[in-house]
Amino acid sequence: MEVKIGVQHAPREIVLESGESAEDVERAVADALAGKAQLLSLTDEKGRRILVPADKIAYVELGETAQRRVGFGAL
Repeated sequence: MEVKIGVQHAPREIVLESGESAEDVERAVADALAGKAQLLSLTDEKGRRILVPADKIAYVELGETAQRRVGFGAL
């Protein structure tokens, strides 16, 4: 699934493809915003960890992964 994280005072958002379920990502975000964790920690599909300070999160957008289309054809 695609996750976009907006960070305060940063011109670009963080975009990653996560293998985790939407519920797991939502739970991690909720814990970080509720103060249970100081960092939002997510892992992307390549195994890289993304750490964002919870007090700097502006927004989080969760979306489904879009399948890439290859070739020429009618849409």
